[in-house]
Amino acid sequence: MQRPIGMFDSGFGGLTVARAVIDLLPDEDVVYIGDTGRYPYGPRPQAEVRDFARQLAHSLVEHHEAKAVVVACNTASAAAIDVLRAELPVLVIDVVDPGARALVQASRSGRVGVIGTVGTINSGAYDRAVHAAHPDVHLASTACPGFVEFVERGQTSGEEISILAERLLAPVRDADVDALLLGCTHYPYLADVIGEVMGPSVTLVSSAEATARAVRDELAAAGLLRNDAAAGSNDVKHTFLSSGDISWFADLGRRLLGPELAVADAWHPPAILAG
Repeated sequence: MQRPIGMFDSGFGGLTVARAVIDLLPDEDVVYIGDTGRYPYGPRPQAEVRDFARQLAHSLVEHHEAKAVVVACNTASAAAIDVLRAELPVLVIDVVDPGARALVQASRSGRVGVIGTVGTINSGAYDRAVHAAHPDVHLASTACPGFVEFVERGQTSGEEISILAERLLAPVRDADVDALLLGCTHYPYLADVIGEVMGPSVTLVSSAEATARAVRDELAAAGLLRNDAAAGSNDVKHTFLSSGDISWFADLGRRLLGPELAVADAWHPPAILAG
């Protein structure tokens, strides 16, 4: 099946998932849309995020013939995953459930934490997903407004972000968790700062690898994996699109993802879909 895997995020964070998918499934084409013209999603109302997610997902299916859509954004997953699965004729894979399962598996004490955007935390999506994975786990969660903006500016270290992290992470640190889920796909880029604040006894969990494995498993179960690996990687095509400044997206995105993001093209949001 040579149709691509479609992915979207509010900006650069989903590139952590794209990197994991490209590494795990090197023979698959990927189309990635970063909605940098409208980031951040975290502070926006859920209804607005849902509309954005529908535009992005439908565009991937209708304009790029994606065989699956990966919602590589925790805020969009929390706001729109059920709607997208009801509307789209393809597999729709989120980052919340794989991340929650990985978090539970990483804990020794049963005391775990999740950090995310205001929209993700307020949605309760991780509360439901973690307790579905293990009902006896104690979960502490807190929003980290400002983290996404630092990543989108390409600033992932320094005194300013360290001071902010000390303040924002205090609730999960005080909860004595032994595993912390980076519940926003932007946050792995801040792993060094977050790890320094939380301390060496806390395992940081990123949902990117778990999501990539979910993509592989669901595509395999549906018989949709590309099976012409003998053709070699020269036939693989990765496409990156942005609703914002293209040169900025390509430059920062290449530094975050790697050489696969050689160029980027423009993506223009269609009219809000009815329904």
